[in-house]
Amino acid sequence: MAQRSNRKLWADYIAKQSTQAKVPQKQVILGAQFEGIILGIDPSLRGCGFAIISYKNGQAQLLDATTLKMKPKLPMVECLGQIANKVQDLLGRFEIKHVSIEQTIYVQNFQTAQIMGVARGAAIAPVAMKGLPVFEYAPLRIKQAIVGNGRASKAQVAKTVGAYLKVDFKEAFDESDASAVALCHAFTWRDTNE
Repeated sequence: MAQRSNRKLWADYIAKQSTQAKVPQKQVILGAQFEGIILGIDPSLRGCGFAIISYKNGQAQLLDATTLKMKPKLPMVECLGQIANKVQDLLGRFEIKHVSIEQTIYVQNFQTAQIMGVARGAAIAPVAMKGLPVFEYAPLRIKQAIVGNGRASKAQVAKTVGAYLKVDFKEAFDESDASAVALCHAFTWRDTNE
């Protein structure tokens, strides 16, 4: 009996596999994409960034963006009060559906981590009191969703977000970062209650 070539053996194997019963594939259904107004927050004690983005049918529009800058001599308690007041003001002016905020990044200095934590708390508290959902995103995930590179610089994020929203952020990195947090949520969140 003549030996069959590897090519012929492989063709016979494939033909045999295709005639066998197919195993049903599990279907994965994603929920509906986000639609509505998002408040994006880039928390910081002295330079907190806020962005209000409307997202519908895959299109985003920047409704408002601002940086809350506070002087170094201003006591921490007053800074926290101003952050909370700014969030309350934005919640009162816009029909916000979701709030997205950047998670605390890894820092080697405990005091810096503590300050970042209280700034985040001041921003989240008014949202929680209003009963709105808060979604937290790691900086790496935000950059990956926006730029496609988790190690992107602030300038790269600002340029990409600015191009998408048709806004020139220039050096307003707190505002571009807050916009990136909001867009990350718009791009990646899916309704699991369907």
